[in-house]
Amino acid sequence: MPDSPRRTRPSFWICATCAVESAERLDVCPVCADERQWVPGAGQRWTTLEELRAEGYRASLTALEPDLYALTSTPSAGIGQQSKLLVTSGGSLLWDPIGFLDDEVVERILALGPVRAIAASHPHMYGVQVEWSRALGDPPVYVAEADARWINRPDPVIRTWSGELEVLPGVTLSQPGGHFPGSAVAHWPAGADGRGVLLSGDTLFANPDRRSVAFMRSYPNHLPLSGAVARRVADAVDDLAFDRLYGNFANVIASEAKDVVRRSAARHIGWVNGDFDHLT
Repeated sequence: MPDSPRRTRPSFWICATCAVESAERLDVCPVCADERQWVPGAGQRWTTLEELRAEGYRASLTALEPDLYALTSTPSAGIGQQSKLLVTSGGSLLWDPIGFLDDEVVERILALGPVRAIAASHPHMYGVQVEWSRALGDPPVYVAEADARWINRPDPVIRTWSGELEVLPGVTLSQPGGHFPGSAVAHWPAGADGRGVLLSGDTLFANPDRRSVAFMRSYPNHLPLSGAVARRVADAVDDLAFDRLYGNFANVIASEAKDVVRRSAARHIGWVNGDFDHLT
């Protein structure tokens, strides 16, 4: 009887809960073990890109507005964020990369132009960022220096940054912090018909009512940021010109987003400071 074929060891692993890649199959995913995330009651589970493909996962790309696309997978990998692909004449930015990719969606992305940069708003959104870079021609993966400890798959394509960084002509990353010390936003002044777009991840989380944003240390575990930090985050984006805000799922503040951020910060500060305790 012939020997069974040897399984090839995966070149990297993917946490089944958050879909962040790891060079090693660790006892527990450090991103999930942190108080801002969670490890399932059944324990840590790892998967691979090959396993996800065999299970029928597929990636898709859909237009949100001219030059901005949503990238998702079905089923949703890990947290299930919606990546954004921002296309400009100077190349594209892949923002908040998802934890799955396939050849078809890679071809669609490259047909829109070369990808010049990959960046995530914070560690929960790293996804398979190194694998995306390899598939897209090795563009740099920008990781906030303040959050570099969360990189579980080191690679030469990763470059750390801090403060502000122009990743494409006219497209700038900045770091309001809050949710993580390096939590970032991407500012696209040409978006929304020239009124400006902010890709906020969940540095500023667009709420379901589409009229407010949230300021949280942990969303699944409901840990709010202090009033002082909420004010700092809101002030950090107040000088940017934007009318529309996209979160890291399908959540969006379609218009007047800057005013929404201002009002939401005032409301958050009031509640955490006890101004509205008479309503409870």
